Amino acid sequence: MVKLTMDLIARGTSGYTKKKRDESMHQYLRRLTHLYLEDRNIDEVGEDLSLCRNLTVLYLYDNQLLKIPQLHQNQNLTMLYLQNNDIHRIENLAPLSRLNKLYLGGNCITVIEGLDKLGNLQELHLENQRLPPGEKLLFDPRTLRTITSTLQVLNISGNSMDSIRDIEQLRNLYQLNISDNLLNDMKELAHVIGGMMKLWRLDVFGNPLCHKAKYRDRVIVMAKHLEILDGKEITETSRRFLHNWHATRETQKKKREEQLRKGSANEFGDASLMRELPPVHSASKPHKVPGYMMPGMYNVLCAQYKAYHIHVHFILPCLLYMYMYIVCNIIVLWFLGYGTWL
Repeated sequence: MVKLTMDLIARGTSGYTKKKRDESMHQYLRRLTHLYLEDRNIDEVGEDLSLCRNLTVLYLYDNQLLKIPQLHQNQNLTMLYLQNNDIHRIENLAPLSRLNKLYLGGNCITVIEGLDKLGNLQELHLENQRLPPGEKLLFDPRTLRTITSTLQVLNISGNSMDSIRDIEQLRNLYQLNISDNLLNDMKELAHVIGGMMKLWRLDVFGNPLCHKAKYRDRVIVMAKHLEILDGKEITETSRRFLHNWHATRETQKKKREEQLRKGSANEFGDASLMRELPPVHSASKPHKVPGYMMPGMYNVLCAQYKAYHIHVHFILPCLLYMYMYIVCNIIVLWFLGYGTWL
């Protein structure tokens, strides 16, 4: 294992920033802007790095670091390369307010946190974390709120993620790499990237949803300004064709839905009429429907009433006349001497 020393720092400079003869080591370290300390088996960063006050770019990838070193004296850092170490947590970055590019791929990080003080961060690379079985990369809400307005490039590929709903608020992304995960929900993908109006490069390959029918065409329709998908350029001709095709399908779909609604309304109207009619065939005992009269029954009843009315007015006088006639004959016969016979 190797601890970072002043001598190792001096050997980690480029040929353009060699130490001058009349220059002290402290003066030399103070004017350094770039340090190339990658692949040195470094597992500890001492206090000597704090002497590099003007450092803007620090390469510490491919080492054995267990945590992010204290860099509170290196507040001019704009780029920090820490990929392929053994870092488990994002910490000690609060003093680096000018940092705009952070590379942490190939570590053991499970939660994206500790970035709530980095108000100028533009690129965040967290690909291929060595996660415990069954775990996936998670986002801290405070960190997301901080980087929402500034982050332009995000790489979270190869992290066993089955959802990207947490990043839907990152509306200013230009490039997004979510490849080699466990994403299978095309609707969620459309919801998330549909709001990223500045997105021009997207990598999704290596996810289960890539095997769905017309995957590439559907993604191009989702992201209207996309120029590169999975490393392949999207021509303006193909984009225009797919968007026109999608618009035509949506128009036809709306027409069909409108026709179905109208048909349903007519069916409901017919059903309301049918509910007013009595059942024609019923296994149960027939029952009287209150207030219902068969068509034409009114006219039949009126005709019967009129006939009855005529018969009553004609027959009664006839019967009365016959009765009076019989009574009168009986009286006459009585007076003529036939009363005994009667």
